[in-house]
Amino acid sequence: MAKKNDMLALAKPIKLVIFDVDGVLTDGGLYFTDDGREIKKFNVKDGLGISMLVKKGVEVAVITGRSSVIVADRMKSLGVNHVYQGRMNKLETYENLKVALGITDEEAAFVGDDVIDLPIMSRCGLPVAVADAHEEVKAVAKLTLAQCGGAGAGRAVCDLIMQAQGLSHDFTQSQQ
Repeated sequence: MAKKNDMLALAKPIKLVIFDVDGVLTDGGLYFTDDGREIKKFNVKDGLGISMLVKKGVEVAVITGRSSVIVADRMKSLGVNHVYQGRMNKLETYENLKVALGITDEEAAFVGDDVIDLPIMSRCGLPVAVADAHEEVKAVAKLTLAQCGGAGAGRAVCDLIMQAQGLSHDFTQSQQ
């Protein structure tokens, strides 16, 4: 139980949650139609969790190495205003985002799955790995989720932050 309390303590000051996309908000698979269009499968529970965080006033961002119209559309539908795609240097984007939002490392969480995520995870206050993350990512994470990427991992992080901050799951209410 002490571990749960430790996680709640780390999640309490979080003002910004950053998600990687492929392997975190999706299962990491790359799917293509016969005509070459890329498709992705997102988990609806992750989406609801992200929408609730946004409505409660917690900033949400995605920083991903790949670029996809699908990601931009999905994040827009969830109310996520900070969408950074095609960013192989995720740390630079993270640092700029912190300055723009006026937050510290301790007020940021990052959810990742692979070694490209390590620079941010080494700095932020709450580094989180999905269950099927690379072993080096799990070693840096302060929390490794029970859920794999694309299978509710995003929702688990959203629920942790809402619980730590005393935010209700009432989707109809704005920030308390």
